[in-house]
Amino acid sequence: MSVNRKMKIAIVDDHQIVIDGIMSLLDGHPDMEVVLGTTSAHLMLQKMEQLQPDVLLTDIIMPEMGGRELAQKVSHGNPRVRIIVLSMNGSPELVQQMIDESNIAGYIVKNISKQELVKAITTVCKGGLYFSQDISEELKKWRKHSQHATEDRLTQREIQIILLIEKEMNTKQIAAALNISERTVETHRKNIFRKTQTHTVLGLIKYAYLNRLV
Repeated sequence: MSVNRKMKIAIVDDHQIVIDGIMSLLDGHPDMEVVLGTTSAHLMLQKMEQLQPDVLLTDIIMPEMGGRELAQKVSHGNPRVRIIVLSMNGSPELVQQMIDESNIAGYIVKNISKQELVKAITTVCKGGLYFSQDISEELKKWRKHSQHATEDRLTQREIQIILLIEKEMNTKQIAAALNISERTVETHRKNIFRKTQTHTVLGLIKYAYLNRLV
């Protein structure tokens, strides 16, 4: 994104009062511009190519198309758009699923302050990830309870491999860097995905970010 133009924000929520509230919070911000606020997920999808927003703020539960489906379609058709889920609460199972499947860059609750909203938008626009503190804590608790305490604890070697995966190194490069076989790396990768309950590299990197491994 050019530093000389405003960040373009699109908002979809099935409650107009929520849209009006967010637009009011962002009104007058020197670096942000709301290009569309709508209660229709279908309209939002149709306008993506025309408006080219930098950030999409979307609710999850909407009558005609849920935020999960919308995020998946936007991520597939307009991968440069950064997606932030805006919800009343965050079921950790749902949050993890959206991280894995819908390529979301953030998840925030609707009672956040103006300062946190601006911080979230700015962070994801710069390529980062932003999850409300409450959401991050719930994810950590859920993962902790859903894992077997000793069997599924990441080893130092596995953490090393996660750090190298985050640097976009492939299996061959990781094997060379750690002086181990490619087959051993693949075994570690399978164990890492199982232990972290992730299914994609993107999901794994977001897991590492949320758990302060990177």
